[in-house]
Amino acid sequence: MQFCDECGSMMHADGEEMVCSSCGATQRKDETLAESFVSTESQSEDDVIESSADADFEGKPTAEDVTCEECGHGVAWYTIKQTGAADEPPTRFFKCKECGYRWREYS
Repeated sequence: MQFCDECGSMMHADGEEMVCSSCGATQRKDETLAESFVSTESQSEDDVIESSADADFEGKPTAEDVTCEECGHGVAWYTIKQTGAADEPPTRFFKCKECGYRWREYS
């Protein structure tokens, strides 16, 4: 990982140089770190949020303090994911136990 000398933000590789994500400053790649750079071409499965209508929510905790906007049922399965920065509250994703309607709540 290489950081910008101008503002201290993390930089990303662009060809043979590093570009600051915040201020746009460029630097040559630090060749001592070059062998340890790792690039990923695809998203890993561990941070994918269940989004298909038939996702299996059984076994997940249930919330009894919510009301489904579609059918009015008062119990839903839920899961919690950190979708923003670490200093932001997590997002709760719900699926109604009665009709299967899905929604999310931000704390």
